Amino acid sequence: MSLSRSVDDDFLALPIRALTDAALSAAVEAGASHADIRVHRTQSQSLRLRDGVVQSATDSTDLGFAVRVIADGTWGFASHAQLSPDVAADTARRAVDVARALRLLNRETVELAPEPAYPDATWVSAYDTDPFTVPLLDKAAVLGEFSHRLLSAAGVHHAIASCLIVKEQTYYADTSGSRITQQRVRLHPQLEAITVDQNAGTFETMRTLAPPVGRGWEYLTGTGLWDWDAELTEIPELLREKLTAPPVSAGPTDLVIDPTNLWLTIHESIGHATEYDRAIGYEAAYAGTSFATPEKLGTLRYGTPIMHVTADRTVDHGLATIGYDDEGVAAQQWDLVRDGTLVGYQLDRTFAPRLGLPRSNGCSYADSPHHVPIQRMPNVSLQPDPNVDRQTDDLIAMVDNGIYVVGDKSWSIDMQRYNFQFTGQRFYRIRNGKLAGQFRDVAYQATTTDFWGSMEAIGGTSTWRLGGAFNCGKAQPGQVAAVSHGCPSALFRGVNVLNTKEEAGA
Repeated sequence: MSLSRSVDDDFLALPIRALTDAALSAAVEAGASHADIRVHRTQSQSLRLRDGVVQSATDSTDLGFAVRVIADGTWGFASHAQLSPDVAADTARRAVDVARALRLLNRETVELAPEPAYPDATWVSAYDTDPFTVPLLDKAAVLGEFSHRLLSAAGVHHAIASCLIVKEQTYYADTSGSRITQQRVRLHPQLEAITVDQNAGTFETMRTLAPPVGRGWEYLTGTGLWDWDAELTEIPELLREKLTAPPVSAGPTDLVIDPTNLWLTIHESIGHATEYDRAIGYEAAYAGTSFATPEKLGTLRYGTPIMHVTADRTVDHGLATIGYDDEGVAAQQWDLVRDGTLVGYQLDRTFAPRLGLPRSNGCSYADSPHHVPIQRMPNVSLQPDPNVDRQTDDLIAMVDNGIYVVGDKSWSIDMQRYNFQFTGQRFYRIRNGKLAGQFRDVAYQATTTDFWGSMEAIGGTSTWRLGGAFNCGKAQPGQVAAVSHGCPSALFRGVNVLNTKEEAGA
């Protein structure tokens, strides 16, 4: 358990124990061989300013409970927003009825990987200032002040500032005896400067690189967490330089990719590809399946031997960091790619036995009390060089003619997580091992195995940084999860670079 915070009293005051007793007892009496209940509250706030003026401020709360059962070897699920013991018992019986109704459609009996019971567990994420205790006017004042710094710089015509804030609280209990209470906070602040060329009828943008994090409001006001002053000072000059930067020439190019860009390539080409439900075709309706199928486990050459990718639900301040998943499985770290070879998948308690493993690695999550928990991505990260603390400048010095890629922007990837294309926020020319101004209209394109097979060198621990997203989508009905990806800077040889304007026929 994090020692910095405790679970909010108003969540603990909900009739959690009474709901648990009523739901689990009713489920067992109705014939369930397994039952669990999840009381789930999510508070969300979105704040957006344009040119220092508040454009929107929204708050929402999603509160309810879900009962999941196994009856006749089949899953059943039901949920409700009314937190009363009688409703909980009725909901549990309804979940059993659903399981029995689906039994004729079920082709295989549900088998859960075993997990120890955690009878009185509490976990709270690490943060200092609960952002929901900070007055909205104070938050708007911080974002407004950041906006005016950008607007006061020459060449900046507009500034967009936003912050997304989430507090998520869950209580999980099951018939095996687990009773787990958790609370986590995350936020994503973002600033964007816009310059407009009235004569040409065009515009350019430049966005901050600060990632979303599992922290509190101290991320915007504290020291040592992110250097907002430096970035807000730097952006206007970078934006002016971008306006007059030459277009890139298409063709094979050596790339040094910064963690602020590489995290998204990891997410799409490794994170989604190593979801076991995708790999076996169980998940296909939302963004497709995966080329990394189970018969390739232990043999697929994903990348060069320096490639070591871990899945992790324990890293400090990660967006997918948690104490226990939505099946009561304790958080873990494990390998997905080791020495360049595919060695693991993301699993929940249902999929672990299919792969012949004795235990789930804790990847079950539902984004709402009214959604079924599914296998979701943990924090998936490329590990730094364990032997040499190589700096980003050292990687750049290894390139005679190439590009340094910074910040994420648009992307696309096929339904097998194999053919992809990514752009970025900033592209710097590398000439004779040194940065030499910016390029524009840049994208890089590859297949997953060709790309990671071109990785020649990686940075050391000092270059490793967590990036991530609030909005990873999956399933039907669609669910959204937040996930972080850590990585060092990395050098890739001979990656195909596209000129986006030429590709668009402009």
